[in-house]
Amino acid sequence: MAVKSKKTRIGDLIVAFLCVIVILVCLLPMVNVLSRSLSSPDALVRNEVLLLPKEMNFEAYKMVLGDSKYTWSLAWTAIITVIGTCLSMFMTTICAYPLIYDNLKGKKLINAFILFTMYFNAGTIPLYLLLKDLDLLNRPAVLVVPYCLSVFNMIIMRSFFYGIPDSLRESAEIDGAGPVRILVSIYLPLSTPVIATLSLFYAVGRWNGFSDALMFMNKREYWPIQLLLYNILNNMTSLEVATQEGFTKPALSDNLKAATVMFATVPILMVYPWLQKYFITGVHLGSIKG
Repeated sequence: MAVKSKKTRIGDLIVAFLCVIVILVCLLPMVNVLSRSLSSPDALVRNEVLLLPKEMNFEAYKMVLGDSKYTWSLAWTAIITVIGTCLSMFMTTICAYPLIYDNLKGKKLINAFILFTMYFNAGTIPLYLLLKDLDLLNRPAVLVVPYCLSVFNMIIMRSFFYGIPDSLRESAEIDGAGPVRILVSIYLPLSTPVIATLSLFYAVGRWNGFSDALMFMNKREYWPIQLLLYNILNNMTSLEVATQEGFTKPALSDNLKAATVMFATVPILMVYPWLQKYFITGVHLGSIKG
């Protein structure tokens, strides 16, 4: 076993120290919010909560879980996240797969048009007018359809497809397999890492999204959990709105807001451990191929 030099060991220690700092910067705010959600309202008023809960109580979580608007909003967000992720992966796959064929007519022009949309877009107002003309405003589909394809993610998948040997496709073509059969039987089974990675990208983006619902959805029953949380955190200046959301006293409002943040954050965090190994492999392979 090679012995590391003194400079290498010092470099490793510096890198480890920086990693610990980054981890703490990311983790401590969430620990603080968790502690606030589990502390008593009086402890929050006295500003005693930092990293550990004070006077532990679960009143805020009981209120959140017992209120149908929170539970339905969470369930609705899960529904549109699953549907949106499946649709996005379908669109990404059928867009990326044809572009690996060298004999595709107009391939360079198609690539140019796709890349153009990555850097330039008409803006929010034309998009709003388009969705209005398509009669999608205030309909559930408006939370899924407009952003169902990411050009960046499509490029990652296309690059991954390029890394699969052409000999596999040519062998299947000799046996009489068509493009769809080749995609289903060869490319998709070999693309599990990139599929899991892009699925995670799409799922997290959809779960955390609220701007599209804020602009295009007025029906409260179709608000995703992030938009509900956004309104809760930003409408406390109105006593009427605060009372409507269940904030009947200042102390309880801070406690309940922290619980709502955890309520909206934890479900998507639980997905990461299941996809972590695919996530690392997929990002690595998708970035070096093509």
